[in-house]
This record gives sequence, structure tokens and C-alpha cells, in this order.
Amino acid sequence: MKTKMTFSATGDSFITRRLPSKNVSFEEIKSIIQMAEAKFTNLEVTAHNQEGFPSAQSGGTWAITSPEVLNDIKDYGFNLIAWANNHTLDYSYGGLKATERYLNQYGFVHAGAGKNLASASTPKYLDCPSGRVALIAATSSFHESWIAGEQRRDVIGRPGVNPLRVVTTYNVTSEDFNHLQGIADDVEINAYDNLIRKEGFLSGLDEGVFMFGKYTFKKSNYNGVTTEPVEKDMQRIIKAIFQARRQADYVIVSIHSHQIKGKNKEQPADFLITAARSCIDAGADAVIGHGPHVLRGIEIYKNRPIFYSLGNFIFQSETVSNLPADFYEKYGLGHEDDVVDALDKRSGNGTKGLAKNPEAWKSVIPVWTMEDSELKEIKLYPIELGYGLPGYKSGWPALSRDNEISESLRKLSRPFNVDIKINDNIGIIKL
Repeated sequence: MKTKMTFSATGDSFITRRLPSKNVSFEEIKSIIQMAEAKFTNLEVTAHNQEGFPSAQSGGTWAITSPEVLNDIKDYGFNLIAWANNHTLDYSYGGLKATERYLNQYGFVHAGAGKNLASASTPKYLDCPSGRVALIAATSSFHESWIAGEQRRDVIGRPGVNPLRVVTTYNVTSEDFNHLQGIADDVEINAYDNLIRKEGFLSGLDEGVFMFGKYTFKKSNYNGVTTEPVEKDMQRIIKAIFQARRQADYVIVSIHSHQIKGKNKEQPADFLITAARSCIDAGADAVIGHGPHVLRGIEIYKNRPIFYSLGNFIFQSETVSNLPADFYEKYGLGHEDDVVDALDKRSGNGTKGLAKNPEAWKSVIPVWTMEDSELKEIKLYPIELGYGLPGYKSGWPALSRDNEISESLRKLSRPFNVDIKINDNIGIIKL
């Protein structure tokens, strides 16, 4: 008996307003998402009624929204939610705990954060008519204090996110290596670390490696940067995939990652490619990336899709309801100023930032089919989010008639040897 399963996915849902009406655009988008049984999005806000205080650090904007917006996420049809990202602890542990409670209340299967590392990293399961789907979610973009802590028999774990940490090494020639060491010695940037390293509070360094402040430099025969996933984190994710493979028909891995290769947001960092392929090697059926707020290319690896970034699905960062004093102080504002003043100051009154990047307002919704556990086809539906509209009107997805979105994704996917055909503005990958 042949088995068939269909999936749909989107990138970031940074939602801060209620959907004003179930109009034609909503119905078109909903119909695409609901072509599938398993329907995924990344929730990039905390959803609660100020049930946590603002963290000292944020993901850039302290992202908070009313829990009622989860009604709109549900109305689109989503049933799988990742929430491991750079905003998960914007409102500290109270915000995390409240968001988890509301996700449960609205009936979502969600993964990537929790009361301890075991809770944050464990697979979560969705039972569909055509099979059982496991979701594992992790993020490489977070403040170091947000990492979920491991539970011990004598100490409880710490709430937080499932981390995928990155080892970044700056390779330099011997001449540059020696020059940097000389500068470090002259300005004493490493003086304190060198002292506590001698006292045993920091581990020693390998031969040919030194720290310039917090950055790792390695003597090499070329100048360049390498990034690799932290092995401990990679092995934990792989272990979760092994577990999920024994408990589900399909395994989906979500990775939220802002890191880029070089200066181009559209190019994934090397560690992300390594991590995504390792997930497929371990038995994942798809890897869904998001985070840089722009589209990245698609790879078909071992007949499994890797979406290196699906960009934005809902993008309403300019209509957050509240911001803490830290945000105002950062931009030289005081108590007489309000949230609109603060956001306008950050964006230079709409002249810079993501609001002025047209690529942040374009994306696709992939819908893919697997038959007898093999990938058969991916359809890519282009969407636009209202670039150029006032902030209080923009950010909702609408089906796009702009062929340029599919053409752009085709170019981004060519380095991965993926051929996207375009038919009536819809991208198609046939296997």
C-alpha cells in the first residue's frame, strides 16, 4: 500500500497585530498552507499579557504580542510551531513560561524551548491521517544566557532554548598571526583572560591558536573564516532525530540562524550547511531554516529538502506594543517618548533597517509531497508582505504575481545544483 504525505512551511511569523479581516489574500494563503497535513511556521515573538519582565538582552526588539494572535496563526492552518529563536527570552523566564502555556492552550505542537534542556530539545509529535510527524527545533542565534540548562539529580535545569552553538575561527597567515599577537600584548586585551587561564578558570589553548579578546585566531596558510557547529549540540540534535525516527513516520528539523557567509545575508554560513546535512544524514526528512529575514537557496540532499531560509511570513516588528527602558536609553530617548518615537529613531524615520530592504518583504511557501518516504515534488508559492506600506498596514502575506521572486530563488538554489522550473509564477522542483 502506497503512503503519501504533504507538508507546507513558512519562515518567521513576527506577528504583533490581530488579522483585521479574512479577506481574499488571507483565503488564498490559507488554501496554500492547508494543501498539506503538516503545516509549519516559526513563532518569532513572545505571546503573553506581560507575564514576564524584559530581559537585559533582547533579540533586537523586545518582541511581545497578545496571546490572541495565536487564533490567527491557527486560522491560517498551522499545527507545527518552532519557537527556538533570538526572541524566545525577550521577556525572561516569565515570558517563556507564559508563551508555552498559551501555545498549549491553543493546541499547537511546538518545539525548541522549555523548562530545561531535555524539554527544549526533545521531539514533539503531530498525528496526521497519513502519518506521524516529529518536530525538533534549535537556534544558533541567542544570548548565551538563554541556553536551556541540563537537569541533574541534585539540581533542576534552567529554562531556555535548544542551542546550536557555533565555533568561529579566523585563520591568518604566520605574519598576520604574529602581528596580531603583538597588538594584543601591547594593548593588553588578553591580560585578564591570560591570568585566570593560569589560575585554571579558563581552559588552555591549542598550539597555533590565540584569542584576541573574544575572537579565536588560528595560524594558517591563508586568511579567512571557518564556522562549525559545536559537536556537543550537534550530537544532541542527532540523538533527538534517532529517537524521533523510532517514534514517527517523518522527522522535521527547524533551525533558526542569523549567521551569514561573508557580507551576504542570502548565503548561509558554512556551519549551517554542515549541520543541515548532518541532520539529513541522521534521518531527518526536511530541514527548515529561517532567521536572516530574507530568502536563501534550497538544497535537495539525499532526496530530502533543506530550506536554508524561508524569510518572513508575517513581519510586524514596527508595531510592537511595548518596549523597556533599555531600548529608549540605547537611542538617547527618555520617559516623555513613546514606542513609536523609539521605533522611528531606530529606523531613521523609515530610512534604514529591514523596513527599507525589499528582500525582507518577499518569500515563498513551499508545499512538498513524499510518497513511500521519498520526496516527489516541491511547489513554491511566492508571497509579498506589503513593502512600502505604513508599518501599521504592512506585514501580512499575500500571494504574489511577481515572477521575480521565483526567479531570485532559482538563482539562489543553483549553487546547490537544484533546478527550479517556473510555471505560472509558481516554482516547481520535481524529483
